[in-house]
Formats: sequence, C-alpha cells, structure tokens
Amino acid sequence: MPEGHLLHRLARDQQELVGHAVTAASPQGRFAAGAAAVDGHRLEAVEAWGKHLLQRFGAAGTVHTHLGMRGITLRSAPPVLPKPQVRLRLATGDVAWDLIAPATCELLDDAGVDRLLAGLGPDPLRADADIGRVRQALRDDHRAIGTVLLDQSVLAGVGNVFRAEALHALGLHPSTPAADLDDGTVERLWAELVAEMRRGVEDGAIVTRPPSGKAVYKRDACADCDTPVVASALGGRTMYACPRCQPALTPSGRTG
Repeated sequence: MPEGHLLHRLARDQQELVGHAVTAASPQGRFAAGAAAVDGHRLEAVEAWGKHLLQRFGAAGTVHTHLGMRGITLRSAPPVLPKPQVRLRLATGDVAWDLIAPATCELLDDAGVDRLLAGLGPDPLRADADIGRVRQALRDDHRAIGTVLLDQSVLAGVGNVFRAEALHALGLHPSTPAADLDDGTVERLWAELVAEMRRGVEDGAIVTRPPSGKAVYKRDACADCDTPVVASALGGRTMYACPRCQPALTPSGRTG
C-alpha cells in the first residue's frame, strides 16, 4: 500500500492542475456522478493528509481518494486516450491525470471532509502537524509501538516500511509499549519519520540506507550489523527488526 510520502508527492505534482477549470470523466463509469459534479469546475487545491488525497473544487465538493493496495495514477502530457478501467480522469488541454483501481474515490461535502480528517492523526509531512497530540496519544497507549505506528488515527501516513525503518533507526524494539516512551524518544521518533518521509517525497521511494535501500525491511540481514533480521506479525502486517540493534525488553524491563 502506498505510504504517505507518495500521496504528498502526488499532491505536489498535481499542483499543475490547480487554478484551472478541468474536464472530469469516469471512463469506467463507477464514478460517473462524481465526475459530472466537478466537470468544468476550477480545481482550487490539491492536498494530502496521510494516505488520503483531497482535490478541492469549492462548492462543487472535494474528491477524496485512497489508493489502497492496488490504486495507481497515470499522467499524460499531452493527454492520450484513457484506458477503459480509469475511475477518474482530470484533464486540461495540456495534461491529464488518470486514477485506476483506488480503494476509495468519492465526492465529499465540507462536512464529509471534516469527518474524514477528524479520524486521522497528525501527518509528519504537514506543516500544521501537532506533535503534542502524538505525545499525548502515545502516553496513554499501552499497545506495542509497532502496532501504534500503523494506527492512522494516531499518526497519519506511516506504513509498514516507515515503521520498520524508523524504529530501527532509534534502536527501538517494535514490541515496546508506546506508553513507555518518554517525550524525548517520541520527539526523536517523530523527527526520524519526518526526515525519512520528506526524503521519500523527493525520491519517490523509501531509501534509508543508500545504496542498499532499507536497513531491515524485507532484508535477510541488518544493513548496519549484518545480524539476521527477524520477521514477525505485528499490527496485522509483517514487522522486520534487528535483534542486535533493537533488543527486546525482558520481563524486568531491561533490554536483552
């Protein structure tokens, strides 16, 4: 599933549509009513919040997209004929953006956008993100930090790769209770996520250990110490961690 950096990169790239009256169509037909509602309207803003893309058309509504596991976007300049499976095409005379196979593509009014955003935690890539909300949420959460990092109501935009790589960078075992992290550790974790995700926006990929790409994610051995990486289920996804760089807590609370 695309993580938040790719949605922010997409929002950045689609700024070329902002300020234009766009042609909207749904060749597939599954978003025909929504496309008709915004067709010919001026696209006022495109922004990302976590793994969600918001294309704002003022009074006509906001197109909300979540790519899910299979969703992709295609750009053509000048526009070419869309593929029949395109859920939504937004185009000017110079460029077209096609959305294919998203998990969600819906038209929201202002109240619907507010409800969506109310269920999301702060996004490390947004300038308006409030780390204080994150500190408070973790302080009261006794779940494993590896589980909490995938909870989009706590932190928006973090996915399986970023959680593995950020926890490794801080030497935190994924099973460490979130409530056990002091404020300084939370701030370092936040700063690591911000740095990694910003690099991801620029690179279009997650590269935390050039040239190997990742430190532990889907690696046989840790890029830092060559210890075999342990893969285990956590938070509904496979978690990757180095037992040497990220020692687990023992029942006494000590690393071991």
